[in-house]
Amino acid sequence: MKNLVKGAALLVVMFLSTQFANAQQKIGHVSFNEIFSLTTDFKTAQDQLKTLGEAKTKEIQALYTEFQTKQTAANDKLRNRSEANKDKVDAELQTLGTELQDMQNRITEFQRLAQEEVQKKEEELFTPIQKKVADAITAVSKEKGYAYVLDVSTGSIPYFQGGDDLTPAVKSKLGIK
Repeated sequence: MKNLVKGAALLVVMFLSTQFANAQQKIGHVSFNEIFSLTTDFKTAQDQLKTLGEAKTKEIQALYTEFQTKQTAANDKLRNRSEANKDKVDAELQTLGTELQDMQNRITEFQRLAQEEVQKKEEELFTPIQKKVADAITAVSKEKGYAYVLDVSTGSIPYFQGGDDLTPAVKSKLGIK
């Protein structure tokens, strides 16, 4: 019986000490997206992506202009078709139709490849920035003794009240004003 009382008392003490330790853990929050979008690296990367996107758009527009020119030529041939030149024009239209279909396929493929290239470049540029911000958040959290830091910019935290906003400290660590 005496051992049972000692065991129960030990369990109560362990439970209370665990609760006390949990109550002492600090919780903070940051806005990852805000920090990420304010870095100078982000602005540089965004400019590079914009330039790449504009270049790809011009290339696609040039292909589409060539397509429209051939399509207009085919429509003109069709309008000028007569019984006298029917066979010759039909053969030319057949050839133009095949060329137009090939061009359409090339344009579609070029658009797909351009989109993939832009996405790959975006990942290549943004991944190191994301790591840099995450490392800064980790460093600030450790320096300030936080057990948990939540990202409030994702919208996946249904409710939080209070806690310490570490966003300014992380911005400062990254040299963002």
